[in-house]
This record gives sequence, C-alpha cells and structure tokens, in this order.
Amino acid sequence: MIKRFRGEWTNKVDAKGRVSIPASFRRVLETCDPDWNETLFPSLVLVYGRKGSGCIEGYSIRSIQEVDDMISALPRYSKNREILERLLNSNSVQTQVDENGRIVLSSKLREMIGITGEALFAGMGEKFQIWNPNSYQKNMLEIFEIIKDPGSEQRIFDLLDKKTINKNSDKDD
Repeated sequence: MIKRFRGEWTNKVDAKGRVSIPASFRRVLETCDPDWNETLFPSLVLVYGRKGSGCIEGYSIRSIQEVDDMISALPRYSKNREILERLLNSNSVQTQVDENGRIVLSSKLREMIGITGEALFAGMGEKFQIWNPNSYQKNMLEIFEIIKDPGSEQRIFDLLDKKTINKNSDKDD
C-alpha cells in the first residue's frame, strides 16, 4: 500500500530557514525513497515557481519519479514536454531531511511564498504543499466559495465515482 501525505500542520521556521517536516510526512518520505535506510535520511524534491500556486510542492522520490516518467512518455523535443521539464525540473531542488526531521527552505523559496516565522504543511495525497499560513487560509476560502452553491460539492465528489468517470469519458469520444 502506498502511503499518502494527509493532514495540515503549522510549524515554526527559524532564521536559517529550517522547518520541521511533520512526522507522518517523514514516514511517507522514508517509505517512498528507494535509497533510504535506518542510517540515511530521506530525500525529497521541492518544486517551486508554478504560476499562481502560492506554495511550494513537496514530492517523495517515488512520486517525482512517476511525474518524470509521465513527462518522459511525451515526444522528445515536443513543446509540451519542454515546458513541463522546465516547470518541474528547472524550478525544483532535491533536498534531504536532516537528523532533526527538518529541511531548509532557502531565502529565495521563503520570499517566493511569503514565509516568515511559520510554514503550513498541507497533505495532498501523492505530494504535499508548503504555504504561508495566511495565504493557505485565503486559498481555502476560495475553495469553499467554489463549492458553496447547492450540489457543487457533490458534483466534485461525483468525479470520484467510476460510473461517472466512465460516462464522462464516453461523452468525450
């Protein structure tokens, strides 16, 4: 069973940019790092700079490999492949959790998303996000606004129904 990133945590960020990764997230990173063992600390990839995202996305080694495989399946030298490679490879950094369960967010990364004293970690299943806590709350309000109309939340959850998925894909043909 693949472990997933779940939940929300707000952690302090020190002056050097060190922030603790939630313990449950560290367990996912360990499980999903093929090179990890009891004597090594898990690695992860931080993707930044996605236009309008307002956050940094954290991927386990296994998850980013799946993304890399999807990109590699696109025709070599195609414009879409080159765009995705630039967005996800050039705007990313591989890092490692330290002995205290922390990572370092460089000043560049902290400035990009407005992190000063705290960072909010939000589990997203196969990835997690790191936010300025105020920006995250604003983003959640935007989500609640989208689903406020009667039935809209149910329509979102209907996307998970295989029958609905199959009906919608039949319409696309």
